[in-house]
Amino acid sequence: MTTRDCDHGAPGGTGTPEPARGPVAGSGDHDHAAHAGHGHGGGSHAGHSHGVAADADRRYLTAALVLIGAFIVVEVTVGILAGSLALITDAGHMVTDAFAIGLALVAMRLAARPARGRWTYGFKRAEILSAQVNGITFLVLAVWFTYEAVRRLIAPPDVEGGLVIVTAAVGIVINVIAAWLISKANRSSLNVEGAYQHILNDLWAFIATLVSGIVVLTTGFARADAIASLIVAGLMLKSGITLVGESWRIFLEAAPAGIDPDAVGADLASVEGVTEIHDLHIWTITSGFPALSAHVLVEPGDDCHRVRDRLQERLRERYAITHTTLQVDHADPPVLSIGARRAHCEDPHGAVHTR
Repeated sequence: MTTRDCDHGAPGGTGTPEPARGPVAGSGDHDHAAHAGHGHGGGSHAGHSHGVAADADRRYLTAALVLIGAFIVVEVTVGILAGSLALITDAGHMVTDAFAIGLALVAMRLAARPARGRWTYGFKRAEILSAQVNGITFLVLAVWFTYEAVRRLIAPPDVEGGLVIVTAAVGIVINVIAAWLISKANRSSLNVEGAYQHILNDLWAFIATLVSGIVVLTTGFARADAIASLIVAGLMLKSGITLVGESWRIFLEAAPAGIDPDAVGADLASVEGVTEIHDLHIWTITSGFPALSAHVLVEPGDDCHRVRDRLQERLRERYAITHTTLQVDHADPPVLSIGARRAHCEDPHGAVHTR
């Protein structure tokens, strides 16, 4: 099937015809005005926000950071005095939480910068980069704490159970408050959600430490401290794998979780007036900011702009995708396409979806 450019003078269109510029470059069909609430340079897309809200979220995260930072100093001091690896492990876990919150705050400021020059999306992925760094830090600490815990299982040192119990109890209270603060921020951000999950992991870790302190104090079983450390290391490993996996998914331009590109392509091809969908790409720019581009062929004589509006409505209502670039062209009548080659996308990327 050959194609011909969409007539921009058709009803619903404006301007004069433009030549096609490539698979997803668009021939005037990426109409930002057609996106409800869609604005660039500080605007927002209908149905989602790009990153986290500025002022209120920064206050919540800053308060949690100060609270956690103060407790880290106390916990490390008590852990050294009590000889408790579990407490020091918990403190290390909380250092990564503080680091995650700090990176989230930096990412918020970077993401708030408008797109300009070569940075066509601004710094929207700063939070994804910080989430990846935080996840890698988790994995490194998990390995280190596992090594230390195994060493203490073999040769357990003396542990002051009473100090461990008191500090763990205070840590539970601190983490409940910090989790409450961060839960009030915008958790659609991968970085903010990661920090929130870290705090919850810390809460479980302190509960494990509290139990180990009670066991050491009542039974004298010193290895309980090392066992609690292994539990904390396991939580770190789980969080690290999740954060690194999610950030890599975004960096490698994979489709957002829960969206099947083949299903989306077939669904779009079923829209009235569409004859073919190819060069379909779906990716995530940053948390809560999915994007889609595709080359669309419509039936000869149909209104390209009207079909494009139907496609955008379908994407918005079924998949919550509002940032779209659709190159829409007319397909030539079959009688004219015998023995001819496609004028656009001779080597389309991915599957070709037809009605």
